[in-house]
Amino acid sequence: MTPGAEGPSPRRRGRPSRTADTGPDARTRILEAARTEFAERGYDKTSVRGIARAAGVDAALVHHYFGTKDEVFAAAIELSFEPALVLPQVLGGPADGLGERLARYFIGVWENPVSRAPLLAILRSALTHEAAAKVLRGFVLRRLLERIAAELDVPDPTFRAELAASHMIGIAMLRYVIRAEPLASADPEKIIGMVAPTLQRYLSDG
Repeated sequence: MTPGAEGPSPRRRGRPSRTADTGPDARTRILEAARTEFAERGYDKTSVRGIARAAGVDAALVHHYFGTKDEVFAAAIELSFEPALVLPQVLGGPADGLGERLARYFIGVWENPVSRAPLLAILRSALTHEAAAKVLRGFVLRRLLERIAAELDVPDPTFRAELAASHMIGIAMLRYVIRAEPLASADPEKIIGMVAPTLQRYLSDG
């Protein structure tokens, strides 16, 4: 190196290098790797470095796109629920069918093996780790319940939405985590048919 020439500038923590694999494909790989890592290892044993390794990228790129492990975890939750795509469909129909649409959406997400595995990991992590529970609470409250409550023309909409969520999460715990019979092997349509009127009662004055 000639005198006075500047060497390569040092990389800042949390930023990808200029040669890092950036772009939508890298972000998608990171998110898919994160969902798999959380599903297989749980919250405690998953690390940003492990996610980066599984995605084939530098750990700084994970921080660049998602920030902390908690934020990667939140993004993995959102990937499983995909609320931005589904909630308009759930909330946009006739008010008297909201309970059935919500029950059908929720059971459908859990019955799909692709989304069920990471959701099981999310629930189990939330039961054993406060940081994971905090992330899940924040997601459920901000991205799901507040959006549902905003569409309800009833008194105490947030409280009603939380009651509906507690009912559905209870079903998920008993059917998919604890696997209590006969609920665990019941036909999904039977569950939807019995749960929908209760959700409708929570979410409307009727």
